Amino acid sequence: MNFDILDTILNLSVIDFIDVILVATLLYYVYKLVKGTVAINIFIGIVMVYIIWKITQALQMQLLSNILGGFISVGMFALIVVFQQEIRKFLLMLGSTNFGNKRNFLKQLRFLKTETKLTTDIDVIISACKKMSLSKTGALIVLERNNNLDFLAETGDKMNITVTQPIIESIFFKNSPLHDGAIIIEGNTVKATRVILPVNNEKTIPQRFGLRHRAAVGVTERTDAIAIIVSEETGQISCFKNAEFLAFDTIDELTNILKSNLIE
Repeated sequence: MNFDILDTILNLSVIDFIDVILVATLLYYVYKLVKGTVAINIFIGIVMVYIIWKITQALQMQLLSNILGGFISVGMFALIVVFQQEIRKFLLMLGSTNFGNKRNFLKQLRFLKTETKLTTDIDVIISACKKMSLSKTGALIVLERNNNLDFLAETGDKMNITVTQPIIESIFFKNSPLHDGAIIIEGNTVKATRVILPVNNEKTIPQRFGLRHRAAVGVTERTDAIAIIVSEETGQISCFKNAEFLAFDTIDELTNILKSNLIE
């Protein structure tokens, strides 16, 4: 038995190894898309059903195997319905990848690195948000992660400015011509200002949420970005990921949450 397995491994071709690597890459991206959401439990459940199906086939348990096989055969349609948002984010990620740009392409494959370095100065961003919160200056900051947001940056004014507290505050200053819309931060650079984000108009969002919050839900629903909002009405700082609140009790806790999410 062991010799058969060893013989099979030795007879694997280059194409077989490429096939394994591509499947592993696909599974990795699927995991990244559903990680931290309710969908991860559904995904684990589907994997368990598939494993049980294979076990029943190996044990020649015909009745249970046929039932599970029937479930698996029609499961593709169920997957499309259940994972609609995740599939859309995956296709959006592929469609927004600039393969002609070496830097952006390698960024999509950065999971191959053993270590990921945090380049975004979260402390500076949070300090700016705290000051804008005191003056009730509305702000919407989008932190780019794995998904390339160039398609959104095209809707605003492209920039290439290093992130500093005075820069962020001056952008969202009420009399500034750049304060409308969102800013996108890639690494430690403001890559665009006055960006128009997709707005979520679902009725499930509480009515107290304004346009900034709906835009934050919209962009984090369609991409893996993180959005930080400073309310113009209350001065409250909010944060969204995967179209959901990132709950925090203190500013220090929010800072740690952002750092851990950006270094993934």
